[in-house]
Amino acid sequence: MAAAGRQPPLVRGRFAGLAAPAFVLAHVSMLVAPQPRQRCVVDAQDHVLILNRQDIVEGELNAGRLAPPLIELDPAGNVANSWGDPKLLDPAIKMPPRAGSPMIRLHSCHFDKDNNVWIAGSPSGMIQKYTHDGSKLLLQIGQRGVYDSSDGTVKGTPLNSSTAHFFMPSSIFVDRDNGDVYVSDGESRGGNRRVAVFDANGKFLRQWLPEGMDTVHCMTIANDGTVYVCNRGGSRIQLYDKMGNFKKSIDLPWKPYTVPADDKIEQSGGATVALDFSHDADQRLMFIVNQNNSQIDVVERRSGRLLSSFGQVGQLPGQFDQAHGIATDSKSNVFVAENRGRRIHKFRVVQ
Repeated sequence: MAAAGRQPPLVRGRFAGLAAPAFVLAHVSMLVAPQPRQRCVVDAQDHVLILNRQDIVEGELNAGRLAPPLIELDPAGNVANSWGDPKLLDPAIKMPPRAGSPMIRLHSCHFDKDNNVWIAGSPSGMIQKYTHDGSKLLLQIGQRGVYDSSDGTVKGTPLNSSTAHFFMPSSIFVDRDNGDVYVSDGESRGGNRRVAVFDANGKFLRQWLPEGMDTVHCMTIANDGTVYVCNRGGSRIQLYDKMGNFKKSIDLPWKPYTVPADDKIEQSGGATVALDFSHDADQRLMFIVNQNNSQIDVVERRSGRLLSSFGQVGQLPGQFDQAHGIATDSKSNVFVAENRGRRIHKFRVVQ
């Protein structure tokens, strides 16, 4: 649904649920379409990978089996593959609001040009690279259960150290040209707040701390080499070159539809939570998760102009209960993962 006073592109959507009634799906953190960029071989099937945190509600397993941590869907929403070895992934932890049910708090996933998949949890001291089907661990950067903090634990003071260690990795992107691995390490307040770069073998190369950010919740790289970093609490996207030199910001101010009686406006997740690009050669559009307004903002990438928005709060198809992850496929279809809502939506851009 386009916002009043704004022009298309319009977006039409439908619910793409898990076509596996015996699976019980918990919080869905992030999703990615294999090969989501030009300059590489696009998976002809346009399958989508989702991360399942497995923090279910008591009694739900009476109705089915716990869904695996990683689930691959075909374009119709059917399960094509699922995997995740708990001995290799980060250990399950208990966190609110479902403190009684441990979760594997997966947060990041990315496909490189060879269709290998990279994943990370948050908090976590590591990122991992697997074969496309998850059958083999190819590389691990960092150490399981050892964090970049003063005492090596999640309770320690974050260090933002110039080493191959992590605290709360939030996004991963592998450079299609040279294989360098970019990691935004700063998913939540109280952790690191940096973008770190490693070579293809996991050797630390450089890092930078984006200005004015309490968290560094998402990061990706456009075809032209520009690094886009989400300032979740600051309602803007900050642009850098690959060496960390600041280029400009795209401000995306928001306002509540209903202003509180005391005029004290509080955010409900942030206005720039996650983003991905359209698949035309110039990547003309950005699709940005705006949790504050429970919608997806459609932004012209080069100008930063807000073109339209779609979605609203709710439980119906096309409505969002804490949208958290976003990805586009080779046809520029837009996939949105809900965290609390435990659903995947697929939208088609129409002119």
